[in-house]
Amino acid sequence: MFSLGSTNTYHLYRGACDMRKSFNGLSGLVRSELGREPTSGEVFIFINRRRTHIKLLHWQSGGYVLWYKRLEQGTFPMPRIEAHQTRIRWSELVMMIEGIRVERSVQLPRYEVAKNGEKHKGNVVF
Repeated sequence: MFSLGSTNTYHLYRGACDMRKSFNGLSGLVRSELGREPTSGEVFIFINRRRTHIKLLHWQSGGYVLWYKRLEQGTFPMPRIEAHQTRIRWSELVMMIEGIRVERSVQLPRYEVAKNGEKHKGNVVF
Protein backbone atom coordinates (compact mmCIF):
# COMPACT_ATOMS: atom_id res chain seq x y z
CA MET A 1 0.00 0.00 0.00
CA PHE A 2 1.25 3.48 -0.85
CA SER A 3 1.40 5.61 2.25
CA LEU A 4 3.59 8.52 3.23
CA GLY A 5 3.50 10.65 6.33
CA SER A 6 5.46 12.63 8.87
CA THR A 7 7.44 9.55 9.95
CA ASN A 8 9.18 9.30 6.56
CA THR A 9 12.40 11.13 5.73
CA TYR A 10 12.25 13.33 2.61
CA HIS A 11 15.10 14.50 0.39
CA LEU A 12 14.68 17.10 -2.35
CA TYR A 13 16.83 16.87 -5.45
CA ARG A 14 17.66 20.54 -5.99
CA GLY A 15 18.55 20.33 -9.68
CA ALA A 16 16.05 20.35 -12.53
CA CYS A 17 15.05 16.77 -13.25
CA ASP A 18 14.22 15.27 -16.63
CA MET A 19 10.74 13.84 -16.03
CA ARG A 20 11.33 11.12 -18.62
CA LYS A 21 13.43 9.37 -15.98
CA SER A 22 11.74 6.47 -14.24
CA PHE A 23 12.78 4.07 -11.48
CA ASN A 24 16.32 3.31 -12.68
CA GLY A 25 17.18 6.85 -13.77
CA LEU A 26 15.86 8.43 -10.59
CA SER A 27 17.56 5.89 -8.33
CA GLY A 28 20.79 6.66 -10.21
CA LEU A 29 20.36 10.37 -9.36
CA VAL A 30 19.77 9.45 -5.72
CA ARG A 31 23.07 7.54 -5.60
CA SER A 32 25.24 9.85 -7.70
CA GLU A 33 23.87 13.32 -6.89
CA LEU A 34 22.37 12.98 -3.40
CA GLY A 35 24.81 10.37 -2.10
CA ARG A 36 21.96 8.36 -0.59
CA GLU A 37 20.77 4.76 -0.99
CA PRO A 38 17.46 4.65 -2.92
CA THR A 39 16.39 1.41 -1.18
CA SER A 40 16.74 3.00 2.29
CA GLY A 41 13.02 3.68 2.67
CA GLU A 42 13.57 7.44 2.43
CA VAL A 43 11.45 9.43 -0.03
CA PHE A 44 13.22 11.33 -2.82
CA ILE A 45 11.56 14.32 -4.49
CA PHE A 46 12.28 15.46 -8.05
CA ILE A 47 10.90 18.55 -9.83
CA ASN A 48 11.31 19.64 -13.45
CA ARG A 49 12.85 22.96 -14.55
CA ARG A 50 9.50 24.75 -14.98
CA ARG A 51 8.30 23.34 -11.60
CA THR A 52 5.11 21.96 -13.17
CA HIS A 53 5.88 18.26 -12.60
CA ILE A 54 6.88 16.44 -9.42
CA LYS A 55 7.92 12.84 -8.80
CA LEU A 56 8.45 11.06 -5.50
CA LEU A 57 10.53 7.87 -5.44
CA HIS A 58 10.15 5.55 -2.46
CA TRP A 59 11.34 2.01 -1.76
CA GLN A 60 8.64 0.02 0.01
CA SER A 61 8.21 -3.72 0.66
CA GLY A 62 10.49 -5.15 -2.00
CA GLY A 63 9.93 -2.59 -4.76
CA TYR A 64 9.90 1.04 -5.81
CA VAL A 65 6.83 3.25 -5.64
CA LEU A 66 6.74 6.26 -7.97
CA TRP A 67 4.26 9.05 -7.36
CA TYR A 68 3.89 11.58 -10.21
CA LYS A 69 1.85 14.78 -10.47
CA ARG A 70 1.56 17.23 -13.37
CA LEU A 71 0.01 20.63 -12.76
CA GLU A 72 -2.37 21.99 -15.39
CA GLN A 73 -1.88 25.51 -14.03
CA GLY A 74 0.64 27.12 -11.68
CA THR A 75 3.93 25.83 -10.29
CA PHE A 76 5.22 23.97 -7.27
CA PRO A 77 6.77 26.43 -4.77
CA MET A 78 10.23 25.42 -3.59
CA PRO A 79 10.82 25.23 0.16
CA ARG A 80 13.47 27.49 1.64
CA ILE A 81 16.35 25.31 2.76
CA GLU A 82 20.10 25.85 2.99
CA ALA A 83 22.05 25.36 -0.25
CA HIS A 84 23.90 22.27 1.03
CA GLN A 85 20.79 20.59 2.48
CA THR A 86 18.43 18.17 0.78
CA ARG A 87 16.22 17.14 3.69
CA ILE A 88 12.76 18.69 3.97
CA ARG A 89 9.90 18.08 6.39
CA TRP A 90 6.57 16.40 5.62
CA SER A 91 4.79 19.74 6.14
CA GLU A 92 7.01 21.40 3.51
CA LEU A 93 6.22 18.65 1.00
CA VAL A 94 2.48 18.98 1.64
CA MET A 95 2.67 22.75 1.14
CA MET A 96 4.60 22.25 -2.12
CA ILE A 97 1.99 19.85 -3.47
CA GLU A 98 -0.91 22.06 -2.34
CA GLY A 99 0.70 25.17 -3.85
CA ILE A 100 1.14 27.02 -0.56
CA ARG A 101 4.02 29.47 -0.37
CA VAL A 102 4.88 30.69 3.10
CA GLU A 103 6.46 34.14 3.09
CA ARG A 104 7.54 34.04 6.72
CA SER A 105 7.29 31.31 9.32
CA VAL A 106 8.92 30.15 12.51
CA GLN A 107 9.42 26.46 13.26
CA LEU A 108 9.16 25.82 16.97
CA PRO A 109 11.61 23.23 18.31
CA ARG A 110 10.40 19.64 18.56
CA TYR A 111 12.18 16.61 19.97
CA GLU A 112 13.45 14.28 17.28
CA VAL A 113 15.07 10.86 17.76
CA ALA A 114 18.39 10.46 15.96
CA LYS A 115 18.33 8.03 13.00
CA ASN A 116 21.17 6.19 11.26
CA GLY A 117 23.94 7.63 13.40
CA GLU A 118 22.96 11.28 12.86
CA LYS A 119 23.64 13.68 15.70
CA HIS A 120 20.90 16.01 16.90
CA LYS A 121 21.04 19.36 18.61
CA GLY A 122 17.53 20.63 19.34
CA ASN A 123 15.48 20.02 16.22
CA VAL A 124 18.43 20.31 13.83
CA VAL A 125 19.95 17.17 12.28
CA PHE A 126 23.72 17.18 11.60
